[in-house]
Amino acid sequence: MVRLKSRYLLCEVNVSDRSQLLLLDDRAIMVAVKAAVARTHGDYGAAMCSIRFCVKYLNAHTGIVFLRFPKRCYKLLWSALPFITSIETRGQKIPCFLNCLHVGVKLRVCTKAQYKGNTNYLQPKTNKQLKKHEV
Repeated sequence: MVRLKSRYLLCEVNVSDRSQLLLLDDRAIMVAVKAAVARTHGDYGAAMCSIRFCVKYLNAHTGIVFLRFPKRCYKLLWSALPFITSIETRGQKIPCFLNCLHVGVKLRVCTKAQYKGNTNYLQPKTNKQLKKHEV
């Protein structure tokens, strides 16, 4: 039996008004990503990414999204993400962009990366770390 290899992409949806995140749903994100792939890579990219592509998790409060797609087309999808400038949902167009945080083989690895990123963000920085970033 052959295992179907997938990749998971941990993304963050950045918007200017945080209240607009509550309007997002997984279908709207999937449509926006597929449209971006079709615009940047044509029919070939759209066909490759539409086979097993899905939104596995969406947290509308924090803007965290997990995308699953086949291994062979992760570069097509990853390169199309910067071309997403807005997501249309519920009759409204939300101006936003997707920031790729991590690419993982398993969903568990991506959740660990998300947790690690959150703890690094929440911990206060020492004077030594602050001086490093200033240079």
